[in-house]
Amino acid sequence: MRQAGRYLPEYRAMRARYGFLELCRNPEAAAEVTLQPVGRLGVDAAILFADILLIVEPLGVGLEFSRGEGPVIARPIRQEVDVGRLKPIDVASGVPFVFETVRKVVRALGGRVPLIGFAGAPFTVASYLVEGGPSRHYLHTKRLMYEAPEAWHRLMELLADATARYLNGQIAAGAQAVQLFDSWVGVLSPADYRAFVLPHVRALLKALTPGAPVIHFGTGTAALLPLMREAGGNVIGLDWRVDLDAAWATVGHDIAVQGNLDPAVLLAKPSYIRERAKEVLARAGGRPGHIFNLGHGVLPDTPVEHVKALVDIVHELSDRR
Repeated sequence: MRQAGRYLPEYRAMRARYGFLELCRNPEAAAEVTLQPVGRLGVDAAILFADILLIVEPLGVGLEFSRGEGPVIARPIRQEVDVGRLKPIDVASGVPFVFETVRKVVRALGGRVPLIGFAGAPFTVASYLVEGGPSRHYLHTKRLMYEAPEAWHRLMELLADATARYLNGQIAAGAQAVQLFDSWVGVLSPADYRAFVLPHVRALLKALTPGAPVIHFGTGTAALLPLMREAGGNVIGLDWRVDLDAAWATVGHDIAVQGNLDPAVLLAKPSYIRERAKEVLARAGGRPGHIFNLGHGVLPDTPVEHVKALVDIVHELSDRR
């Protein structure tokens, strides 16, 4: 999950110098932010610092980041005619700074730990484009899906193709694994996921360069886990709303899982963090293929020492052979 962020004073110092998009577009600065948690926390992998909406900037939709509100799309894609005007995204010329960041991080890590690249999944990115920003009910998104399915599928095809090339670019630059984040897909029913999302995620994952493991994650996906497994990925990421043992049984023990401590637990005392970490590990049952992680990113108000305590606790309690 997200490692860098506002809970780290080093990151806040960087944000005092750079705007968010400015930070993402600066390979030297983005590499520094990517590396900060590795040195501070002792985690077993670095996670690329970028944003899931960077690849849509070339569409000319007016991407901005408002302080305290997150990403804003100035010109949302709401109708079939809007989709019809979209051109294929030129990833190579649109986000070359991301690939340079990957190369810088890989050189700096020198093989100490691997680098995990990432991208937003087509549904989540599409929902931002259609809604114009975060949403509670995703009504504009669902209206487009239901009333103009052909336009919806064209939009998803465009995003799936661009995302596959984006992740392949990260792999070519040196990322040893990649994650696909479907942060908002939990708003869909299984039937809607099957009809409107699954074919596009499957095509995306099949287009990735063989050899780099793929982590497939979504939030609020308890009812969607079998379909996410069907869509693909070497690892299924689990949020904190499901019991890890039950979720693993649902997707099958022949696939790896990642998760799934509630990020809010890190606001509590280390003694309580330890008990909850033990619970997650107990549900994993010592099976090979469990990657301990939070069920989503680190919350901004989390004490850094609590995050470090969790890493130390998991290392102590886990079999790291």
